[in-house]
Amino acid sequence: MSAGDELKSDLSKALPAQSLIFEREDARPFESDWRGLVSNSAEAVLLPADTEEVARIVRICAHHRVAIVPQGGNTSLVAGAVPIPNRRQVILNLRRMRTVRSLDRTNGTMTVEAGLTLAEAKAAADAEGLLLPVGLASEGSCQVGGNLATNAGGVQALSYGSMRSHVLGIEAVLPDGRIWNGLRALHKDNTGIDLKQLFIGSEGIIGIITAATLRLHHKPNRFATAIIALDSLDAAMTAFLRLKAAYEHDLTSCEYFTSQGMALALKPPAQNRDPFGESHDAYVLVEVTAQGADRDPAASLADALAGLFEDDIVQDAVVAQSDTQRAALWALREDISEGERTEGGSVKHDIAVPISAIPSTVRRLHADLAKLFPEARLNIFGHLGDGNLHVNVLPPAGGAPDQLARFAPEITKLIEQSAISAEGTFSAEHGIGQLRLQSLLKYRTPLELELMLTIKKALDPLWLLNPGKVLPVEEE
Repeated sequence: MSAGDELKSDLSKALPAQSLIFEREDARPFESDWRGLVSNSAEAVLLPADTEEVARIVRICAHHRVAIVPQGGNTSLVAGAVPIPNRRQVILNLRRMRTVRSLDRTNGTMTVEAGLTLAEAKAAADAEGLLLPVGLASEGSCQVGGNLATNAGGVQALSYGSMRSHVLGIEAVLPDGRIWNGLRALHKDNTGIDLKQLFIGSEGIIGIITAATLRLHHKPNRFATAIIALDSLDAAMTAFLRLKAAYEHDLTSCEYFTSQGMALALKPPAQNRDPFGESHDAYVLVEVTAQGADRDPAASLADALAGLFEDDIVQDAVVAQSDTQRAALWALREDISEGERTEGGSVKHDIAVPISAIPSTVRRLHADLAKLFPEARLNIFGHLGDGNLHVNVLPPAGGAPDQLARFAPEITKLIEQSAISAEGTFSAEHGIGQLRLQSLLKYRTPLELELMLTIKKALDPLWLLNPGKVLPVEEE
């Protein structure tokens, strides 16, 4: 019996049939990343129904020295949840583990399994009048476990923080198959090293997150959403600073995009409409929230916008008058990435710089790209409030996507160097996965890399969990 047959035999004895996919055709959809850039085969796709099945899988794979690729909704933009080449590995997809184990309204917490989609988790909180404030365009597909493993950010991080900010406890299966139950629902717990933080943002390389206890917030009962048209990024920054000063934490989102982003969001199959009817150089989508009947964010936002008009900062603005209009405004921001896909894709980057460095960084990016590839289209959008910019380069209009291929390494170099020179980072919320390994080696210090490797080797000495992600495979 071959090594592959022995593995399949042991898995078949330990797991029910519905947890196993061995047929090549059935496995293929799990083997390619969302962008279609990476596709490598796995010996099996495993769909555990509970934490004990996850532990059983890990123990069997450790016995056979077969690597495991943890996978949630497979929405990674850096190929973090699909196999690498030339390695025996299985995919462990958590989509069947989607139970809300508990929801404590008084404590303001919920414990959910890792395969629950972010949208489902938010809906469960919403049903109790509570809020899980993580807003992602992929929330209908991405899963809580993946959100934790990548420390997802999103459009509400300005006020509420990234995913790490909402975690009180986790449950994880370690590389040797032991289950660590750290599902504490305590708002304060100062008893040694905060172990859960090791797993959050580690992209599944030291443990498989199977459940989490999340902190919830009281749900705002009033919203005001507006899209603002401006003539420059500098004007957008001025508008953001004015609004931030006026609202502080009640300003929950402040999203920036350009005429390029608007044009992409309007592309079919999206059914969006331009709220202004004419193009502007810059747009800012803002949302303000409030608790209680005595505060009217819509009236307050209207007053704030009036001041921006008086000072010639804003050229035009549209304020949502209903939930339907609010959703339509948000769709303009959320459909930019889908618009890029209809154009054949892009060279994607996810950088962050100090907020004060945003204008100078964007000017440098435009100047450097114009020298390297003047026909390319630069699409920059992102979260003004935390300095996170998605910097994407598309081929010339009507041009073939492969035109980018010969420039891709230099594009990556100039974008990352622009971020680093501004004391920023080359990856703000997308993570490292397979596609940013060399960047990690280049820009993190030797001591930082040594510490990461020390943790990895201590917990996973056989290098069985998500090999080739975050830390380069040659370090095995």
